[in-house]
Amino acid sequence: MSDDGYGGGGGGGDDYDYDAPGFNEDAFDENYDLNAPEGADGEAGEGNGQANGFEGANGTGQDQDQEMANGEAQSLDAGTSGAGMRGERQPNKVRVTTPYLTKYERARVLGTRALQISMNAPVLVPLDGETDALQIAIKELSQRKIPLIIRRYLPDGSFEDWSVSELITD
Repeated sequence: MSDDGYGGGGGGGDDYDYDAPGFNEDAFDENYDLNAPEGADGEAGEGNGQANGFEGANGTGQDQDQEMANGEAQSLDAGTSGAGMRGERQPNKVRVTTPYLTKYERARVLGTRALQISMNAPVLVPLDGETDALQIAIKELSQRKIPLIIRRYLPDGSFEDWSVSELITD
């Protein structure tokens, strides 16, 4: 006999109450629609443009900018540039950050590229007997061949994208 709560003797929990209240057929509402938005009173709304009690998709208004997966904002009003809005990409001509690659960015780029090379990514420079992935990444950086983009976030929430080939490395 053991005191682990399973009853011992190999029965494995013979004292379990299968008739206790739980998930039975009355616990589920077959008419409930998971995709239907709910109103303030808990009822599903019919096409009122609200999701989870908020206007628009994912809580945004219909006339607000929505950021796409690639980081570019798509606006309904194409005439406004709106540089500096939260999460919006700065145009290349209005860059405010330095064109120099910082030591932190250099370390991150070299480490990322060395990891890619060690995982059999194609090498973009001719090799002169180098076998170390970090040395190959350093050679690619010196020849400006690393195909990575650095995203620099600004204090207002916007960001700038710099290609590694654009940045000045000393």
